Amino acid sequence: MEIKAFEVEEWMNKYEDDAKYNIAETCVESLKIGELLDIASVDREEFFGRLAETRLTYGAIPGSAELRDQITQLYKKKKTIDNILVTNGGIGANFLALFTLVRPGDEVVAVYPTYQQLYSLPESFGAKVRRLRTEPEEGFMPDMNKLRSLVKSNTRAIVINTPNNPTGACFGEKLMKEIAEIADKAGAWVVCDEVYRGLEHEGSYTVPSIADIYEKGVSTSSMSKVYSLAGLRLGWIAADEAFVRECFRHRDYNIISCGMVDDALALIALKNKKKILERNMNILMENKKILTDWVNRTDRISFTVPEAGTTALIRYDHEIESEEFCRRMFEYNGAFVVPGSCFEFEKHFRIGYAPRKEILSEGLNAVSDFLNTL
Repeated sequence: MEIKAFEVEEWMNKYEDDAKYNIAETCVESLKIGELLDIASVDREEFFGRLAETRLTYGAIPGSAELRDQITQLYKKKKTIDNILVTNGGIGANFLALFTLVRPGDEVVAVYPTYQQLYSLPESFGAKVRRLRTEPEEGFMPDMNKLRSLVKSNTRAIVINTPNNPTGACFGEKLMKEIAEIADKAGAWVVCDEVYRGLEHEGSYTVPSIADIYEKGVSTSSMSKVYSLAGLRLGWIAADEAFVRECFRHRDYNIISCGMVDDALALIALKNKKKILERNMNILMENKKILTDWVNRTDRISFTVPEAGTTALIRYDHEIESEEFCRRMFEYNGAFVVPGSCFEFEKHFRIGYAPRKEILSEGLNAVSDFLNTL
């Protein structure tokens, strides 16, 4: 199997550890275990005492019933634990869903810019991928007429990501239903990476999941972005029971089960999701204002204001390619962002604007210092 280099992950791996001003991260400021326990009002001595006596077996293979029940509550259409399969992070959920669904010779339509996994994986599985590019002038919303022209009678799946990384665009319910209607006419599936769902800026979980809207809709998500727990490496697939069973069959060749400790901590977080979401939305909205004010006062910089999530795609008006721009800036003062080339969007860079506000402010100042040298 041939597969393209994963541009954004290779960029992060190369520079992240040495960054002085890291404003490339995509999670809301990560929680410490102690902070999570405090939010949940869990007695630390009792928790760690129980943890010390936990036998580290494989645990519940599809994920504990209690955790999967909590995950069902994130969806508006009634679901059971049989609609949920726990995976090794959102990236594992995407891999497993596409690995289960896509066959050599299939046709897939992918909307981009997005996380490269969503179109490079189907290509590596032998699919022909037709891509629909969204544009800043249209708020990074997909053109439905263009989508209709790309979807054929033999299209296996439409792959989307909303709320979107890197743009922060958020497809509303009407648009999601249109996408589902287009898919339904072709008998196609819709796979939607929803790892930022819950961070809609108008209010958490205000937009329904594709798994709520469409019978052949497959939702993938995780504890990483919305719940600030990327270190748990825990995600899930939400879909029709038959599709989940098929994913489970494929997963036997992949991870067998996720970690028991991850499962336990994720359960604590989801039982206290209201408190975590309140904390994270406060961070996000305060930082969004900091970012917006910076863009408005900085010459030759612009962006489409994000509607959800933690990332923004920033356009710069300088005659320099994005990888060179970001590399030179990193070498100049340690400011770390992601080149637009990682998303096939030149003259742009991606910022993650949900760390502590001091980190964001210092990072943006460092970007300004570099811009002054151009």
